[in-house]
Amino acid sequence: MSHVLAFDQGTTSSRALLFDLQGEPSRLAQKELTQHYPQPGFVEHDPDEIWRSQLTVAEQVMRAAVGDGHTVQAIGITNQRETAVVWDKATGEPIHRAIVWQDRRTASVCDRMKADGLSNFVREKTGLELDPYFSAAKIAWLLDHVDGARERAERGELCFGTIDSWLLYKLTAGAVHATDATNASRTSLYDLHKGRWSDGLCDLFSVPRAMLPEVRDTATQFGEVAIDGPLKGLPITALVGDQQSATFGQSCRSPGLAKNTYGTGCFLLAHIGDEPRVSQHRLLTTVAWQLEGRREFAFEGSVFIGGAVVQWLRDGLGVIQSSEEIEPLARSVEDTGGVVLVPAFAGLGAPHWDPHARGSISGITGGTTKAHLARAALEAIAFQVADLADAAAADAGSRLASLRVDGGAVVNDLLLQMQADFGRFEVDRPAVTETTALGAAFLAAVGAGLRPASEVTERRSERVFRPELSDDEAVARRALWSRAIERARDWTRGD
Repeated sequence: MSHVLAFDQGTTSSRALLFDLQGEPSRLAQKELTQHYPQPGFVEHDPDEIWRSQLTVAEQVMRAAVGDGHTVQAIGITNQRETAVVWDKATGEPIHRAIVWQDRRTASVCDRMKADGLSNFVREKTGLELDPYFSAAKIAWLLDHVDGARERAERGELCFGTIDSWLLYKLTAGAVHATDATNASRTSLYDLHKGRWSDGLCDLFSVPRAMLPEVRDTATQFGEVAIDGPLKGLPITALVGDQQSATFGQSCRSPGLAKNTYGTGCFLLAHIGDEPRVSQHRLLTTVAWQLEGRREFAFEGSVFIGGAVVQWLRDGLGVIQSSEEIEPLARSVEDTGGVVLVPAFAGLGAPHWDPHARGSISGITGGTTKAHLARAALEAIAFQVADLADAAAADAGSRLASLRVDGGAVVNDLLLQMQADFGRFEVDRPAVTETTALGAAFLAAVGAGLRPASEVTERRSERVFRPELSDDEAVARRALWSRAIERARDWTRGD
C-alpha cells in the first residue's frame, strides 16, 4: 500500500506518523524536546536537538513501514510556527539556540514600535499584531546579540528559517532554503496582500532580505532527502505551519468552518475565503494554505498557554504525576470553589495581546484544594478559547454553531464539555484526532500528485458535546474570568 510520512515537529516533542492515502494512521514515534529557560520570559530550543530528534523518529517509522511492506511515497512537514533559527549558510551550524514562539524577550522592542505608531502599518501589511510572538523581532535580536552576526547576515553568510525551513535545509544537505506561504505569513515580514516578502518590513525590523528563504506553495516539490539512511531519495512535497495543517486535516475548507487545536497553546482558525481581511476584534489574518499559486485565508486566535498549564501543574507544582490525572482530579469537585486561574505565563495572546500580563490565581480560600486548582486550570483553557470564538463570531457577524477540535487534550471529556458550556456551541471531536499530522500527510499527497486537493475531504466525528450549563451560569462564570484577566494585565510593565 502507498503511504505518506508526516513530520510533526512541535513545541514539546518531535513526532513522525505514517498515513495511508485515505488518512488512516498506522505508525507513530515521538521524542520529547528539552525546554530551555535562560531567564524569565526567555524560551529556547536547541536546533540540533530538534533536527536529531525529528530524524530519529522519522527513521524509526520509516523502518517500521518497510517492515510492514508499505511503500512510502512522500514526506510532509508540519511545524511549530514563529520559532526563529539562524544558521551559517556554508556549514549549516546554528549561531544560537532557536528563539521559541512563546519567548517574550523582544516585548520592549515591540512596545517602542507601537509608541512610534507602527501597529496599524504592520497589521495592515501582515494581518498580524505587533507582538514578540512573531519571528521578525526575534531575528533582529539574534543578529544584534550574537557577535558578528549582523555583519555576516549582511554579507549573505547566514540563513533564517522557521522550523520547516531548518528541517528542509538539513534533509536536503543544504541544497534547498525554502518555506511555504503559511509559515512565511507568521514572520511579520510577509506582505499578506502581495504574497511575498516585503522589503519595507525587512527594513522596519532590520532583517537583511538575503537571509530569507524562498516562499513556495504549501504542497509542491521542495526537494529530495539527500542524507544517508532509510529516508534517502524520498521527495519532500509539503511544508505547512501546524495550525494551518490541522485546519486542512479537519476539512475546514470553506468560509464559516472553524477548528481549535488544544496543544501547548490553543489555536482557533476560521476559514474566511480567498481574500485577506483585517479582523476588527484583534484576531490575526493568516494564509490558510497556498495551492497552485492560489492562497486561501483564515482568521486566527492564538492562546499562548493551553495544555501547558497542565504540564505546569505536573512539573512545576507536582499537583499531578501525569497529565492523564487531571480529569479525574478535576471531576472530584463540583466546581472550582470560586478559584480562577489565568495562565498568562508568557503574556496574553488574542484578543488581549498583552505581553506584560502574567499568571494569577484569584479567589483562593482556606478550603481551596488541589482538585479546585485542577478544575480551574481546565476552565482557564476553555475560557480562553471561548474568548477567541467570541472574537471570530463578532468578525463574522454570527455566532459559531460548531467548533471542530483536535490536539492532545481532546481526550479530556470534561474539558470539551466545559468548552461547549462556556462557548455556547457544539464541540465536534473527530475520529482521527491526529489532525495536524493528517493535514501534512494529505498535503504531501497533493504535492506528490497522489491525490487532487479537491478530493481531500474525509472527516468523521467521534463525539459531539453540547452545552449543558444554563445560560445564566455560563454568563456569570465568564464575567468572573474577565475580572481575573483584568487583574493579570500589565503586570511587568513597571509604570
